Amino acid sequence: MFSLRKLGTFGRTYRHLQRYNRILQVLLKYGFSDLINRLHIDQYLESGWQFLRGSRPEEPLERISRPERLRLAFEELGPTFIKLGQLLSSRPDLLPPAYLNELSRLQDKIPPVPWEEIDAVFRREFGAPAEAVFPGFEHKAMAAASIGQVHRARLESGREVVVKIRRPGIAQLISVDLEIFSHIAALMEQYLEEMRGHSPTAVVDEFAASLNRELDFSIELTNIQRFTLQFRGNRTIHVPAVYPELSSSRILVMEYIDGIKASDLPRLRAEGYNLGLIAERGANLVMEQIFQHGFFHADPHPGNLFILPDNVVCFIDFGQMGRLSRQDKEDFTALILSLVKKDEHDMVNGVLRTTIQLQEVDRERLERDLVFFVDRYLYQPLHKLEAAKVFQDLLTLVTRHRLSFKPSLYLMMKALSTLEGVGMMLNPKLELFSLAKPFMQRLQFERMQPKRLLEDATQLSRSYVRLLRVLPEELQSILLQLQNGKLKIGFEHRGIKPLQLTLERISNRIAYAIVLAALIVGSSLIVLSGIPPHWHNVPVIGLFGFLLAACMGFGLLISILRHNKM
Repeated sequence: MFSLRKLGTFGRTYRHLQRYNRILQVLLKYGFSDLINRLHIDQYLESGWQFLRGSRPEEPLERISRPERLRLAFEELGPTFIKLGQLLSSRPDLLPPAYLNELSRLQDKIPPVPWEEIDAVFRREFGAPAEAVFPGFEHKAMAAASIGQVHRARLESGREVVVKIRRPGIAQLISVDLEIFSHIAALMEQYLEEMRGHSPTAVVDEFAASLNRELDFSIELTNIQRFTLQFRGNRTIHVPAVYPELSSSRILVMEYIDGIKASDLPRLRAEGYNLGLIAERGANLVMEQIFQHGFFHADPHPGNLFILPDNVVCFIDFGQMGRLSRQDKEDFTALILSLVKKDEHDMVNGVLRTTIQLQEVDRERLERDLVFFVDRYLYQPLHKLEAAKVFQDLLTLVTRHRLSFKPSLYLMMKALSTLEGVGMMLNPKLELFSLAKPFMQRLQFERMQPKRLLEDATQLSRSYVRLLRVLPEELQSILLQLQNGKLKIGFEHRGIKPLQLTLERISNRIAYAIVLAALIVGSSLIVLSGIPPHWHNVPVIGLFGFLLAACMGFGLLISILRHNKM
């Protein structure tokens, strides 16, 4: 697991400062100097390091929009930033639509690692070269991405497999980047008023947990095994077989899929596949994953979907999986059904159950906006509704009320929107909401079954019994603390840290100026007293003191000018 610590606590090692310096250079290159200034990042690099080595931001890129410049900066900064951009592209509560659209275009494709480095991974994991493990192993990579790359191989049994290998050194790079992200997120909460309610540090924690899962290929292996159990006996889907005995946290071996990519429409048509049936099957499979199992493929884009003979759908790349609790599924279903029924009271309650409140909510205003939302969409025929557009507007609505959907629901809506894009490509008449309706109705029906009602009543009774058991002891403990004067109440001060940093900077500059003045006075006394050795009849020690004072004075002046505070 990555340890997320602030920059000031993990020690300013050369590796971290070098990477931080690189990040700031790229941000300056793409015109984000205003963000650097607002976050006061430079003060963390001035000690023992020339800020950006005297670099200057390039001329503004007038022909490129700011969202596009952010995407280009993320692509240049490498794997961690690409993954962060992909996460942010599904979070309309954090970024405006223009940024979301641009970040969704981030390409997770980079040059493959040389074969020698890949073979070294096998030697570390298995104590033998790749050819000793696989009789046939292609040195040329089939595909390469930021986390790993894929090679084709053959087992002793003759079966064709693909071997996914984690890039050497990628975990260390991501670890450094995440620590820097953690520090920048803390600065955002200090200096950017508009970001405090969104808790950037929590977003970084969520991102770190997601990357931890994606880096550990043994987790992806268990994801595939669980996915296989979910669809056991379903002939409309094929899940690649995995080989646990040949896999590890850095290597994943699975069945080679000889299919047609869902995006290869000409070939699908030429070979007689039923595109409409494929689109419907794919949609139903994802609906089943979400509303029945609560465990779903979070990135069903065309590159991760292969079509096999008999119109069988095959998912690949199980690194990003979404999980929904039973309560999340039921709450989201209740929200959608309340919107369909146009029940204003239930609509508001449904939104509040499925979101996190960042501040006090104006229920009357929220209800009014939800009614307008319903009027805009739910009087249209289902075939005219686009799930991606509906979800986008719903996300914009809740964000406007300082609400934020739970991360699992964001992932679900992103998966459904991506699926809709693939389905519409295969069949322009695909109606995603029509296909989702039976699954949601079944979920509501199961919720009202006697067995389920009995389970809920039993669980509620147990909760009340536990509460009644501990309540007397807790009340007695509070009363005893109050009686003995030991009751402690904690207060949280907000907005103090920026003032503290400013005061520290002022005191540091005053101390710096005092040392500078003392150095000048001391050097003057040495020069006047004529203490040897001399250089051109001037005491060398005094001359050195003046030179040191001049350097310190210029450094102080540059620091003041850089912060635009004379």
